[in-house]
Amino acid sequence: MSTRFRPAARLAALALFGLAAAWPALQAAELAVPPIAYRERTLPNGLQVLSIGDHASPTVTVQVWYHVGSKDDPQGRSGFAHLFEHLMFKSTAHMHAEQMDRLTEDVGGANNASTGDDVTNYFEVIPSNYLETLLWAEAERLSNLNVDAANFKSERAVVEEEYRQSVLAQPYGKLFNAIDPHSFAVHPYRRPTIGSIEDLEAASLEDVIAFHRTYYRPDNATLIVAGDFQPKQLDTWVDRYFGGIAKPSAPIPQVTAVEPARTADKRYTETSETAPLPAVALSWLIPPARDADTIPLQVAAALLAQGDSSRLYQSLVYRSQVAQQAGAEVDARVGPGLFIAYAILASGHRPAEAEQPLRAQIARLADGPIAAAELDKVKTQLLTQELTQRQTAQGKAFALGEAALTEGDPARVNSDLAALQAVTADDVQRVLKHYVTGAHSVAIDYLPQARAAADTHGKGGAK
Repeated sequence: MSTRFRPAARLAALALFGLAAAWPALQAAELAVPPIAYRERTLPNGLQVLSIGDHASPTVTVQVWYHVGSKDDPQGRSGFAHLFEHLMFKSTAHMHAEQMDRLTEDVGGANNASTGDDVTNYFEVIPSNYLETLLWAEAERLSNLNVDAANFKSERAVVEEEYRQSVLAQPYGKLFNAIDPHSFAVHPYRRPTIGSIEDLEAASLEDVIAFHRTYYRPDNATLIVAGDFQPKQLDTWVDRYFGGIAKPSAPIPQVTAVEPARTADKRYTETSETAPLPAVALSWLIPPARDADTIPLQVAAALLAQGDSSRLYQSLVYRSQVAQQAGAEVDARVGPGLFIAYAILASGHRPAEAEQPLRAQIARLADGPIAAAELDKVKTQLLTQELTQRQTAQGKAFALGEAALTEGDPARVNSDLAALQAVTADDVQRVLKHYVTGAHSVAIDYLPQARAAADTHGKGGAK
């Protein structure tokens, strides 16, 4: 079975910035982008159904997105949403454990799942003549999952091993796993998605059953089907297999915590027994993904870190050579998100030597001129990445799911591309000045264990 969750995904996502080629400086605003045509309906039990017809190949993707993520983990029980991502591949009343693999891989398809701060999603790609079978299977594990002691213990052990491999064993796993706990003061986003071994060991079977009963229900889910299907037939099958699942009478708990505005800069130190070189990471609070400022912030991050011609690479890696890697990203969420910048240092350098040019390049972008060719290139790169994703039915379904669940409106799958093309240099500088250079930051110094005692930069935790 393939890995269900990768806590090092943030590092991998940042590394993608280095893959973009030097695209011609096209005028992105002049590009005509065909919209994704989707259908939307809601069943009486509250299940949201989104569908996209795409007959380019005789395949179809089935995705179920649950509106539950690590922010919904019970207090002192971090990792529950991630644990359930694994449990959903175990047995049900009418399926054996791992049968989802047999229903997909044995017919030439594939399946996987992922857990985030706000959502947990399950997805399959199969030949289109197996669509009915997969709809039945997804409805089956929604309504008839076996949450028993054997499944709970076996999957808890798997998640704990993932933590060891992805956080403890990876040189910079602890750094990226520490960004959320240090960046949020009160919001449950401060709990890392993968959880902790201590919290998982403290969990009981009763805790797990209660979590499943609370969040795995039709009115807390979105079904997305994209690919080669007939709409009327799809509606019939969805009604047949999902329509009879009862909607619980209890309300769905909602996160009501409000993250306070930062009143001061803070600094933390983390140490690692596996990191060969120091690193530094900076974060700033930004508004939820639905906010219109999210897109110009994404353009700002790309100007800083997209490819070898980006400002951070040229300044920190190529010219000064204080870092071997530098990046920036927008971590957008249903609630408050983060603007993150980081650097993994070159040999012989300390965090402060990278932090100063990191901040200087962000300030330069906020205050100095932005060449039209530079802005157009980055916008074209971002647009190309989006359009490349949408070449497959699964890519379209993922884009629609992110718009519907993270941004709160499936229509954003189309309007966001128009908004991206409309971003100006003034927009980039306005959002940077408001949310980054004009706001308080959290800094994390990341030190190899042998150097931690001798390094005094950031000693003593928060300042």
